[in-house]
Amino acid sequence: MSDPTRFIPVPTPETAHFWEGARAGELRLQRCADCRKAYFPPRAFCPECGSREVRVERASGRARLYSYVINHLPAPGFTAPYAIAVVELEEGPRMMSNILDCPQTPEALVLDMPLEVTFERLSDEISLPQFRPAKGRAA
Repeated sequence: MSDPTRFIPVPTPETAHFWEGARAGELRLQRCADCRKAYFPPRAFCPECGSREVRVERASGRARLYSYVINHLPAPGFTAPYAIAVVELEEGPRMMSNILDCPQTPEALVLDMPLEVTFERLSDEISLPQFRPAKGRAA
């Protein structure tokens, strides 16, 4: 398990499916049944069209590095330097994450690099989706 000083998210009724999936090693998104848009973060209605006809689906886990900053300041649960990243999922939504298994340098963190999801266990209930460079496949 991770550093005990690190913040651990608390699931809500709207996010329970996301955290249950992460605990099972699945990245889950919601998709609107009306306009077909996939979205993140979880919510009870589609942010595109407002429909409440949404369903949960398993995402591919593939993404590309959209943007990042390298933080050099201390933070509870993190060892500096570390990247605070925005990844663009294959399904379209973007989410904030960290990039693991990669030097935290501008030379290694190349925009548009293919990534794959991995899960960091924070507690018995919470596993956090993180991303690492994809191994042998394009995103």
